[in-house]
Amino acid sequence: MVQRFKVLYLGTAVVAFLLLAWTLIDFKYGYVPRENQIVSQQKTNFQDDVDYDLMGVYLSPEEAAELENAGLGDMLSPENGAIKIDKDLIELGREQFYKGTFKNELFMTDILGLLDGPLTFTNLLRAIVELKGESTTNLQVALAEDVTIGQRHWKKGEKIDTGIDVAKGAVTPLGFPISIEQGKVRVGISCAACHATVDRETGKIIEGVPNSDLDSGMLLALATNSTAYFPVAEIESIQDYITNSSKEITNSKGEKEKLPDPRLLEKAVDQTLLKWPKGSFDVTADATANPAQIPDVFTFGDHPYGWNGFALVGPFKGLTTFNNKVHAFNSDSLSLADHSQDLLNISKESYIGIILQNAADKGTRFPFSSTLTPSEFKQKIERTPDTVGVNESVKPPHYPNLTMFSPNGTTVSSIGSAIGLENNAMSAFQNTLLPPVHSRQISSEMRKMGRDVFERGGCIQCHSGKYLTNNKIIPVQEVKTEDSRAKGSRLVGKVLKESFMYAPNTPTPLPPNARVLKVPEEHVDKEQRNLAYAIGTDGGYKVKGLIGLYWTAPYLHDGGVAVGKDLKNQLGVPGTSMNNIAADPYNSLKALVDHELRVKVIKANRSVPDLKDVHTEGVGHEFWVDETTGFTEEEQNALIEYLLSLEMEKKEDS
Repeated sequence: MVQRFKVLYLGTAVVAFLLLAWTLIDFKYGYVPRENQIVSQQKTNFQDDVDYDLMGVYLSPEEAAELENAGLGDMLSPENGAIKIDKDLIELGREQFYKGTFKNELFMTDILGLLDGPLTFTNLLRAIVELKGESTTNLQVALAEDVTIGQRHWKKGEKIDTGIDVAKGAVTPLGFPISIEQGKVRVGISCAACHATVDRETGKIIEGVPNSDLDSGMLLALATNSTAYFPVAEIESIQDYITNSSKEITNSKGEKEKLPDPRLLEKAVDQTLLKWPKGSFDVTADATANPAQIPDVFTFGDHPYGWNGFALVGPFKGLTTFNNKVHAFNSDSLSLADHSQDLLNISKESYIGIILQNAADKGTRFPFSSTLTPSEFKQKIERTPDTVGVNESVKPPHYPNLTMFSPNGTTVSSIGSAIGLENNAMSAFQNTLLPPVHSRQISSEMRKMGRDVFERGGCIQCHSGKYLTNNKIIPVQEVKTEDSRAKGSRLVGKVLKESFMYAPNTPTPLPPNARVLKVPEEHVDKEQRNLAYAIGTDGGYKVKGLIGLYWTAPYLHDGGVAVGKDLKNQLGVPGTSMNNIAADPYNSLKALVDHELRVKVIKANRSVPDLKDVHTEGVGHEFWVDETTGFTEEEQNALIEYLLSLEMEKKEDS
């Protein structure tokens, strides 16, 4: 009781301090757990000594020494693309994982209006104080006003499930750094919001595990200008939202263009966002609603990255490309402005105008009375001169070309440090992560039987090698899963150019004549590139590594293969996350390999029209290990137990 009183007093004091600081000082704070606040995890051997990454090729200390001894030490120079991987880089990556926002607070707060509607900063902090120092994986926040979106209604004071995690004793949410500048409270988003979670038993942090109940769609829908994310909504034509009362902007040719009615478009975007399953996010600017499950970041050996394998090239076997995209379009849709014509058939000026015409903060809202074009106005609100969007970024070589190294068109980087340093550091940190050993026990006999079934069932044909992936992209026709996300990069694929990057020691802001390096692409099979970017194909999905399956239910890219502990009543997304019930890893894996159970899961998913609208069904990957293929129930059980134990095997093999 005394301890709880102390925590409550501390939490109240922190809130009071923050509110006082609101008017007095500028500061930024993001929760970073100490080592004793993290669930004990295994580590890969990636951090044991000084390693190097050479344009996507990993070099161990021994291999680096061989180059030195052969008189080829210059290859380890950053001028040639080498990145030195040491404990300092990994520690920087860990800090960035929790705190790094690249100043997306401006976009999230002033443009999107994440805290400007019924979800407020004050109520968010109040909800944390009410925890009395305890942890939660689902922060419940009272709404500050009535709100209606489509057929859903909330009353003022009603507490909503956010899926936001708060660690034990923390005073701010996990992965949501808060800053105060000139009296303005802003919230940003870091990697930890999606790719870490709180352990329900201990209140400690599990790094690398997806936040499977984060309701990102609802959080965005509650923002006052969720139209900022209109490229991920189901928008057949932007012209459908232009009315007689629509306002006009002047484009770069001096011509007038009408913008869509902000209220009509906002309504359409909100209705799409509310359909997203918990634990998912839509990362493809293709005017199609196809959110994908948040992936884990147990990344070492699990390349290429992204569900469709789009991150094929660049440092850390494409992981830096993947991280870069997360902090580009995913947290700053303005970064796509120079490509909106090619990708969405919307002019640059209209694209910027659509996003800024109803911006949350008056200072970032496009003033129609001005003689400025929307792009000229955007330059005025940028914190960093000559950025691509409003987040901290640098235009890569040969901008505005889209490339496999920069499929989003920008290089996100904190200005004042070496270009891409933070993203490379996060790649290094993520490559050290392995999931914790869980309490589920498996005998050596069952493990042996499970491995035998794994091989006889054909799983090993794709899930092979040390990391249980052949690192390939499989055509969607072969894997037979829902195809909308496989085609998500097809518009980028139409305009892809050759990849270039600046040397990793290049300072920012960029100096004149900065050293430009060609990013190797020759090692990428043309068919694999075409599948990743749906060039002349319907695309495909990468073969996911199987490390950490115990921690990453539900399964498949859409998260549709979900079953709770109750095999009869907790089926699919409707029976699990839509009812705040966690997917059980054993039963969900059973649904992955058991035909009869999967049919029930798919039926449950298809019973909800909203899930069909966002392409979440749990279909495909029809590689059954059940009586239809000659396996006994005992053998199926052994396979599932084996799959759930695989994180320990990786440690042994590392």
